[in-house]
Amino acid sequence: MKHAVLKADARQVVGKKVKKLRREGLLPANVYGKDLSSLAIQVNLKEFQTVFKEVGETGLIDLQVNGETRPVLVKNLQLQYPSHMPLHADFYQVNLKEKVKAMVPVEITGEAKAVLDKIGILLQQVSEVEVEALPDKLPENITVDVTNLANIGDQISVEDLKTDPDVAILTDPAQIIVKIDEPVQEEPEEPAPEEAAEGAEGEAAAEGEKGEVKEEGGEEKAEGEKGEKGEKEEKAIDEKKEGK
Repeated sequence: MKHAVLKADARQVVGKKVKKLRREGLLPANVYGKDLSSLAIQVNLKEFQTVFKEVGETGLIDLQVNGETRPVLVKNLQLQYPSHMPLHADFYQVNLKEKVKAMVPVEITGEAKAVLDKIGILLQQVSEVEVEALPDKLPENITVDVTNLANIGDQISVEDLKTDPDVAILTDPAQIIVKIDEPVQEEPEEPAPEEAAEGAEGEAAAEGEKGEVKEEGGEEKAEGEKGEKGEKEEKAIDEKKEGK
């Protein structure tokens, strides 16, 4: 497993005053352990970030405090959101001869055949598992190869994980890590309310225009009929006068 060295100094500043330490590029932290009193310390922020990126929460760190080296694990790290900058760290001092429990990341490798063949989608239900081992035997991660998952329902559970004999997995063996599920069917999109309203207005306008044309046509026809009737009546009167 990965191993790193980090220098630290005893910390006198506590409470809200630690904000000043952060402005100076220092990270407030504490060291504690079994049958040990908690010790307030401070470490260089950039050095801590470099070490933590290398070892994570399962790698041993030789923490050098006031000339004394302490084997520790990063047990808890408080982050500032949304920047994700470290605000405070807790280091757990371990006994190299006693087993410890830790959460280890699950790393997915390969490409599922079912995904490549567009049969289904890969769902990861667990991103880490709890293990127990001696501090220097803790794995950095546990890999899961999904290449052979070819059909809907295929899955890999905790009981299928392979680890070093010195590492015991404590998470429920029946817990599913990854599985192949049916692809999500996309439903046709419904028109937005505004678009639907515009469509209705367009139809109403078209019907209105059509009605106006029809009405105008009716008026022209009525006027034509009225004119013809008037001409016939005038002609009948003239003929009657001539007869007299």
